[in-house]
Amino acid sequence: MKSVPLRRVLSALLGVSLAALGVVAASPPAGAVAAPILPGPFDDSFYTAPSPLPAGKPGDVLRWRPTVPLLNAANADAWQVMYLSTNAQGRPDAVTGTILVPKGKDPATAPIVGYAVGTQGPAFKCTASKAMERGTLYDQPAINDSLSSGYAVAVTDYEGYSPTTVPTYITGQSMGPAVIDSVRAAQNLPSARLAKSAKVIFQGYSQGGGGSMWAGEKQPTYAPELNVVGVVAGGVPADLTEVAKGLDGYVGFGFLAFAAIGLDAAYPDLKLDSFLNDTGRQQLGDAEKNACVAELLLNYSFKKISDYTTTNPLSTPQWQARLAQNELGANPPRVPVFQYHASTDEIVNTPQAETLHRAYCAAGVREQWQTYISDHATGILAGNADAHQWIVKRFNGDPAPTNC
Repeated sequence: MKSVPLRRVLSALLGVSLAALGVVAASPPAGAVAAPILPGPFDDSFYTAPSPLPAGKPGDVLRWRPTVPLLNAANADAWQVMYLSTNAQGRPDAVTGTILVPKGKDPATAPIVGYAVGTQGPAFKCTASKAMERGTLYDQPAINDSLSSGYAVAVTDYEGYSPTTVPTYITGQSMGPAVIDSVRAAQNLPSARLAKSAKVIFQGYSQGGGGSMWAGEKQPTYAPELNVVGVVAGGVPADLTEVAKGLDGYVGFGFLAFAAIGLDAAYPDLKLDSFLNDTGRQQLGDAEKNACVAELLLNYSFKKISDYTTTNPLSTPQWQARLAQNELGANPPRVPVFQYHASTDEIVNTPQAETLHRAYCAAGVREQWQTYISDHATGILAGNADAHQWIVKRFNGDPAPTNC
């Protein structure tokens, strides 16, 4: 009896497995860029971008693999993707994320929510797609609401989450493209079978509120082909300088430290290390390797910039210029906006968010502004129901309310 080569057996088994996942039968929507046929890699090297980056357009899928987010195993088909995007300096980069399509829904008719997650932490283990696999993502209720309503969801990890890189945390010029291009990647992933004409809403809270608002501001010129019908943004850090004033020496100092790390990762000319003392180098270096949100709160509460630096970098002209480049408001969204905030927010102070609201209203944005009696952490839950109903009505084509 003639033996069958092992490679042929493995290829046949792989083909059967992919067929079971619906990969072979899936066909890309018209105009989509074809993603690689085979999934993988299946270890953490998935998160390491190829070098050099291949040529392509923002939103092109570089690699993908099926995934099973713990809390969405029953209600969604899901894939992790790496896609091309644009960094804060306008250069191509690669970002990872998760695409979810509700089971029992025709993908070709599904609207898409581009979901921007809140702060995860600087360590690679904190990556949003990893949290989704574990079932520990605190943004999960909003994602579940969208899936239950029949909407696909594209969840970006943001730039810099890999074993060898540092996240560009809170840098709007990086977050906006990452959120936008997660939607493009969802439309370009053949297995997802989503339509290029699908209605799109950007949504997020805290860091994600900033990310979704940056997506709204950048979309008209960066991705004019997207059919965006609204932006939902809660707990928005619109003015980083003002937010920093409320964190230095207070409970949320760990977020300020992470923001300094993130801006420095986005803009190497800021040279954060040259401002740090030995304590700063040691503790911020440890945070980059080990800290998620819990550690940022437990280990760094009530610390001060002066505890970690020889000179405060935030007051220097170079840092001030970069902070100004990442202040929302210069290019108001051209779609309706639902912006909400905790009235007693101790992390992202409310007045600077209200200033953004007033600026948008003055610019003619059709915005609904809502506050809730809550702190920052519970603000996401306080606003979820209203945010979801706002999304449902925009996807249904109802006129958007405004209380400008």
